[in-house]
Amino acid sequence: MRAVVIGTGPAGITAAETLRHLDPSGSVVALSVEPFPPYSPPAMADHFLTGREAPLYWKGRDVGPRLGIDERRGVRVGAIDTDNCEVVLDDAERIPYEGLVVASGSRLHAPLEGADRPGVLDFKSLRTATELIGRVRRGEVTTALIVGNGLIGIELSLLLADLGVDVTVIGRRTWVMPRVLDPVTSTVAEAALVARGVNLRLGVQVDAIIGEPSATGIRLADGTHLDADMVVAATGVKPHTEFLDGSGIVTGWGVHVDQGLGTSVHGIVAAGDVAEAADRFTGKRFVHAIFPNAVAQAPIAAANLLGADLRYDGADTMNSLKHLGVPIVSIGTIDGPDEILRWQENGVLRAVYLRDDTMIGAQLAGDIRGAGVYRSLMLRRLPVGRYGHRLVEPGFGLADITLDALGHRQHSLSVV
Repeated sequence: MRAVVIGTGPAGITAAETLRHLDPSGSVVALSVEPFPPYSPPAMADHFLTGREAPLYWKGRDVGPRLGIDERRGVRVGAIDTDNCEVVLDDAERIPYEGLVVASGSRLHAPLEGADRPGVLDFKSLRTATELIGRVRRGEVTTALIVGNGLIGIELSLLLADLGVDVTVIGRRTWVMPRVLDPVTSTVAEAALVARGVNLRLGVQVDAIIGEPSATGIRLADGTHLDADMVVAATGVKPHTEFLDGSGIVTGWGVHVDQGLGTSVHGIVAAGDVAEAADRFTGKRFVHAIFPNAVAQAPIAAANLLGADLRYDGADTMNSLKHLGVPIVSIGTIDGPDEILRWQENGVLRAVYLRDDTMIGAQLAGDIRGAGVYRSLMLRRLPVGRYGHRLVEPGFGLADITLDALGHRQHSLSVV
């Protein structure tokens, strides 16, 4: 098969690698708008702190020539001509395909006045991150404002603080990482952030990024102006789907995919941050823009493109904060529980979210042992009401579930 892969992020390069492995006689063209070898976005912060390249270029700088992938960097896709099975580049070059993988990832989403002003940076790509850190290391930045208190904004704030920058995170919600943590678990993260030197200004609305000729600060809804050497937008991400207009590929927030990660057009699959796939826990369609989902989807999408009939069981909603200094894991969803159980003591917190006698979410901070057990209970949709508050107490784990199962089995045998 002549395959084309749009994007060389974690999903794209994994799909390209899988195609070469499963179809050695075929060809793979991998397209990237960036000038770098395929890299791992979660490793960027560590790379800029330590200089280590191996985790960043996780497949090796030579992955393209080593695997026989025709890797083309610095090119932008303008459209997909599905009638003629061609990828159309911005310079009008057309690349024919027999199978196509859309793994175009996501970009900064900043619906904010002045977000397109010169000097506004982000930490979404290695190109913009390199520019950002370069300004810091050249001594141009001693103060920074980060607009957005989500996961990317928080991780960047820690990096900048470690590099000696006086950094302030500004968020509309009153707690950090509201899409990942609930307000109670967030207090553990907030305490760790403050201890690391990060300033938090939460529960305020940013009206605009201001400055002439380039960004020098922000204006809050109450009229307050905050100034800094650098303004960073970390307000969220949006899948790259603009080039799919007119292609017949159905999109919502991302590309709609079926259980085999196929799109609405035969011979085209999607994976990674651009794929709007079913959630493993809730079944609802959603874009799950995290590394583990990308590398899990890509081999299935690639194999199915070659004629396999593999099923993707759904994306995980699971986040692990690695750079905070305090381990925190969030699994599943915190939306719409019937009951919430918590245990908190000496900086350790455990919380589970229950609906219809099953777990729909869990959060652990300070001590994340048991996360795997909670995830298993959620995936298997096992009834957990019989455990009561013991479910969140220290030490609850596989032994409790095993003993409980043995007890039920013995009771059943005695009844018979």
